[in-house]
Amino acid sequence: MSETGTGAVGLRERKRQRMYGNVSDIAIRLFLEKGFDAVSVAEIAAAAEISKPTLFRYFPTKEDLVLHRFADHEGEAARVVAGQERPLLALRRHFLDGLERCDPVTGLSEEPAVLAFTSLVYGTPSLAAGLYGYLERSETALAEALGGGLEARLAAGQIIAVQRILALDNWRRIADGERVAQVRAEAVAAAERAFGQLADGLPHLA
Repeated sequence: MSETGTGAVGLRERKRQRMYGNVSDIAIRLFLEKGFDAVSVAEIAAAAEISKPTLFRYFPTKEDLVLHRFADHEGEAARVVAGQERPLLALRRHFLDGLERCDPVTGLSEEPAVLAFTSLVYGTPSLAAGLYGYLERSETALAEALGGGLEARLAAGQIIAVQRILALDNWRRIADGERVAQVRAEAVAAAERAFGQLADGLPHLA
């Protein structure tokens, strides 16, 4: 393919990603203002100035408009362990780095927009169910990165569960009014303990 052709493909992809982001942002704003069930797909399409068929071409379900924000993280654990001789060590370092940066994925964020978004997801049954689909796909990708097979699937299930529980505990504490400065040290200690337990149970990955 020529450079011109390659550039055209890149431009189309960037435009597509901008469309995804813009429509998702509009939908989430409406959901936060009115509630997930109170907003129709037609209302979202009108606000985004696109047709309903176009919206469904980008987002097959209403839930996808919200869960799109998790897409970039879906294979994150798998990417972290790729090529690593000590996968658990790499995942531990990655999670602790996320805590240091207050990455929303770790639950350690007091940004109002992040708290509102997380409350929307966990407070809406269909979104919470959709989130588990994302976690299952993350688990599958991690298992493949760990070599595949039953042993890898069991390990991936434990690792993804630990990360989810740690993040959820951090989010709940901050949503209840604690500040990041109050939670961070205990969040780090909890992560260290959890990954230590994983290492004890999965020595071949440690």
